[in-house]
Amino acid sequence: MFIGEYEHNLDAKGRLAIPAKFRNSLSSGAVVTRGLDRCLFVFTGEEWEILAQKISALPMTASNARAFSRLMLSGASECEIDSQGRILIPDYLRKYAGLEKNIVLAGVYSRIEIWDSKSWDEYKTRTEAESDRIAEQMTDLGI
Repeated sequence: MFIGEYEHNLDAKGRLAIPAKFRNSLSSGAVVTRGLDRCLFVFTGEEWEILAQKISALPMTASNARAFSRLMLSGASECEIDSQGRILIPDYLRKYAGLEKNIVLAGVYSRIEIWDSKSWDEYKTRTEAESDRIAEQMTDLGI
């Protein structure tokens, strides 16, 4: 389970330190891919396999399913944590998420989201302003 927000810096080579609390869950490797809202998603190998199976089962004849498959699957990259607890984020994923130097890693239970710090702050501000409306809509989802 991944929870919490952590601020780290992306180095010049595109390496990002993974919070110590998350490292054990990712010790057998991680998959980083394009996420939604212009962030990156990081999954354990096991969680990635579950998601990839669901995505690959979507109907190829549905354009939204094809688009989502392309977004998530073609953008995926397997990453190993180095001896200093870092992963290398490929250039195309850094560009997609607008990652520069200041990064936020947000634990979202089954995944980690990687955000440019400024984008994360803007997203949180918008979401927090709409929190009452969002909470009311959650009843439709059984929450």
